Amino acid sequence: MRGEFCCIADDVRLGRDVRIYNFVNLYGCEIGDETRIGSFVEIQKNARVGRRCKISSHSFICEGVTIEDEVFIGHGVIFINDIYPRATRADGRLQTEADWTVVPTIVRRGASIGSGATILAGIEIGARAIIGAGAVVTKDVPAGAIVAGVPARLLRFLEDEIEGS
Repeated sequence: MRGEFCCIADDVRLGRDVRIYNFVNLYGCEIGDETRIGSFVEIQKNARVGRRCKISSHSFICEGVTIEDEVFIGHGVIFINDIYPRATRADGRLQTEADWTVVPTIVRRGASIGSGATILAGIEIGARAIIGAGAVVTKDVPAGAIVAGVPARLLRFLEDEIEGS
């Protein structure tokens, strides 16, 4: 379902039963079955969102990001795809796409990323990992890890909670 005031380009591939709310900007991306996308979300070309994901409002998923199935993205999560961003070349002219390389990022199945987190370029977030709200993720996060802080640091693993109950 497409809400009102959506900018959804013709080259977007939408799966079955995708729910999209108002004021989104989607172009050149792929969205899997039964995924929900909140208001004020932008998903750029060559990004992929898997099945049964929830992308909360005000999030930015840039080119080169792959989000596997059943991932939760909190409000205002930002992905970055350029390690050394610059507006201009050494000669002062504005950069174009030819002047930089997209650095891919992947979020594995079932991971959760808290509101306001920033995910730097080239990161892999492991399956079922949890990223705390406001974290800045500067390095890979192992499967089942819980990380938080600036920069994000390992707090514990999910199996620690399960074994302790």
